[in-house]
Parts: sequence; structure tokens; C-alpha cells
Amino acid sequence: MTSSYHCLYSFRRCPYAMRARLGILFAELQVELREITLKNKPSQMLAISPKGTVPVLQLLDGTVIEESTEIMIWVLEQQDPQGLLNAEVLQQANALIDKNDNEFKYWLDRYKYADRHTDMTQTEYRQKGEIFLQVLEELLTKNPYLLGKTVTIADIGIMPFVRQFAHVDRDIFYSLPYPNLQRWLQDWLQHPFFLQTMTKFQPWQDGDEAVILC
Repeated sequence: MTSSYHCLYSFRRCPYAMRARLGILFAELQVELREITLKNKPSQMLAISPKGTVPVLQLLDGTVIEESTEIMIWVLEQQDPQGLLNAEVLQQANALIDKNDNEFKYWLDRYKYADRHTDMTQTEYRQKGEIFLQVLEELLTKNPYLLGKTVTIADIGIMPFVRQFAHVDRDIFYSLPYPNLQRWLQDWLQHPFFLQTMTKFQPWQDGDEAVILC
């Protein structure tokens, strides 16, 4: 590895990669961002992570972190100026992210790609996904963020997936009876860090000048 920075292989539209980029920005770490294309993954990434999915974070010492939640936690353990790893709610945050990743994501994928999953209708898949949205709505009736008055790892870990769900059909999403969740998502879509994570870059090639995410 020749970079002077930790190196993140990422894909702009992937919600797992979004959460990793958000974690890096909230941690205020300088990390080299290498945007990839899923149809032409760089050999350098596959050499360190043969599973071929993003995000992948390679540390300066060569250590490779391949899971998005682990990347979020690792970068925030290095520095956490806004206190996203709030010890008082960390267990609850981890449980909520786990529910997102292992339950909600299942229904999200089927809702988004209902034409590939014909066991149920798209509406039925959406309604299954709404069970998790209802949990979030209830949490957001009490506080502006999922677990309190300040941002935690739960917010940045879950928001990209709610965004993806909403964007399947925006008109339907904003007609659903979840005003607090809708407000929360809109606030995130306008957040400076989120806007920064969504900057478009050309796919990385060996020899390119480093793009620093910080």
C-alpha cells in the first residue's frame, strides 16, 4: 500500500458505503477515497478483500476492515468529536442497526426489486418493511434523533437504508403516516456531511491523485 492515508474503497450509491463515509466525516479523519465501479472492481481491492463488496477500509498498517458497521465503529473509536459512540445508548444503537441489517434490509431489497421476487406484491413487501419504519417513527416522536437529542451511530448507520426505501417511490413514502421519520430523513438529506458523502468522483485507477475524504 503506497498511500499516506487509510484507504476506503467505496461505491457512491451503496448504503453500506454511505454509512462508512458518514462515520469517517463525523470522526474527522483523513482517509483516501477510492470510488469503484461494481462491474470493474480494481484488482487492488480484490487482493485485500476477495469477497468483492464495499466498503473496504485498509489501514496504514495493512489491516483490512470489510464490514461497514465495523468501519464506523473503528473510525469513531479513533476520534469522536460529536459523541456518536454514546456509551449510554450504544447497546441500543447496535441492536437497532442489527435489526436494520438483518430484518429491514431483507424487505427493502424485495420492495425495491419486486419484479425479481414474485412471492408477494410490491405493496406487501413495502408493508413488511414498514414494520421497522414504525419502530423508527415511535423513537422519533420523543427526540429529534433516533436515540436522543444528539446524533448517534444509529442515525448514520440506518439513514442510508431509509433513504433507499423512500426512493423506491417517493410519493408513496411521503404519503405514509410517518411525519417524524419523514422530517428526520429530509434533515439528513440536507446535512452537510451527507451532501459531502454524495459527491461524484470518477472511478479510481492506479496512479490517480489521491482524493481525500475528511
